[in-house]
Amino acid sequence: MFLSVFDMFKIGVGPSSSHTMGPMVAAARFLDMMRASPFRFAGLRASLHGSLAFTGVGHATDRATILGLAGFRPDSYDAEAAEAALARIRETRQVCPEGLGNLGFDPDTDLVFDYDRSLPGHANGMVLMATDAQGDVTLRQVFYSIGGGFVMTEEELAAGKATDDGPPVPYPFKTAAEMLEMARANGKTIAAMKRANEVSRNGAAGLAKGTARIWEVMNACIDRGLTTDGTLPGGLKVRRRAKAIHDALQAERGLNLTPPHTINDWMSTYAMAVNEENAAGGQVVTAPTNGAAGVVPAVIRYWLDHVPGASASRIEEFLLTAAAIGGLVKYNASISGAEAGCQAEVGSASAMAAAGLCAVMGGTPEQVENAAEIALEHHLGMTCDPVKGLVQVPCIERNGLGAIKAVSAASLALRGDGTHLVPLDACIETMRQTGSDMSEKYKETSLGGLAVNVPNC
Repeated sequence: MFLSVFDMFKIGVGPSSSHTMGPMVAAARFLDMMRASPFRFAGLRASLHGSLAFTGVGHATDRATILGLAGFRPDSYDAEAAEAALARIRETRQVCPEGLGNLGFDPDTDLVFDYDRSLPGHANGMVLMATDAQGDVTLRQVFYSIGGGFVMTEEELAAGKATDDGPPVPYPFKTAAEMLEMARANGKTIAAMKRANEVSRNGAAGLAKGTARIWEVMNACIDRGLTTDGTLPGGLKVRRRAKAIHDALQAERGLNLTPPHTINDWMSTYAMAVNEENAAGGQVVTAPTNGAAGVVPAVIRYWLDHVPGASASRIEEFLLTAAAIGGLVKYNASISGAEAGCQAEVGSASAMAAAGLCAVMGGTPEQVENAAEIALEHHLGMTCDPVKGLVQVPCIERNGLGAIKAVSAASLALRGDGTHLVPLDACIETMRQTGSDMSEKYKETSLGGLAVNVPNC
């Protein structure tokens, strides 16, 4: 099993990796299918199902689908160009993706939120259709957005887990137990094994450049969030808080009476800065999802700014270790809130961050695995119930608490020798089972929990 660090950490756009990035990626894939088809097309249609329908407006799924069909992609998203394109599409009732000419598409009638029919493969389902001049559907494809910006067709999903058809990698572990056994047998850290796998596919230069870019975008997102205030879009009138908290923390620096637990506020404000940017539709990095995008960068920033001996030269080691853990969770359970609740998003992110921090602070592979398990274990059962379908409440604060738990988990693991009762594999399987048992109303549909007990206006 090989999932690249660049699969777990994707540069994209808020507010949601599954509901915004995924549909945009699916639309791009559908356009490629159209370009490869012998048919001539005159129009496009789309329908959103399950969680994509119920929380689609709050998660900007409609915008993402429209822009994706117009040729926009998450990794090269230009906000100003997107706004101009949306205005043009609504005026002309047409999209003009490269190589396909003008295609009829009326956002008011050709994009349907189907609240009555869920698709069988996954809670995040969508159907994309291309029509001929008579309006008959001549090309149709079902896509599932399975979390973290990953997208599969119904055929790919039916075939089982996505297979890796690339060349063999030196350390192909599918479970934490295999990962630890390989580490013991070869005398390597988790990051070293992950690095060898990455280099075998992408080369050392590509890995170094790519991970540096990931941290650059993460750090810039924190900085934007720490310097921007105002009210978030969507109608809940949630005020940005990261800037005010950060300003207060800076003013308190050096005061003798500052309580020790103030360090938690630093971690929280770094995470909240990212997720406020995400909620505003800014550029973020999936880690492993947009809804959980603040945890990993917050812990890295905490480590760099507040832990003696921290060095930016080891950020790649942090990211590689975190990606190894995230890959195990995705392969054996889920990172999708619509599939397993927020335990799959913030829980996975906290486990990844705990592992990365433990590694750069000198933890053994056994201690790193322990740190990941502690963090994930104490997110088990967490629901995904965003108020008004927006990635704001409780999502923004939840990232702050996920970062605090990650640091605590790493610290506890470093105080031990790596020996512990519950293996990470057992915790991941427990998360999968818990997600399967969880009521659908608590899995990113906004039909239960806080979403129905808090006023939506």
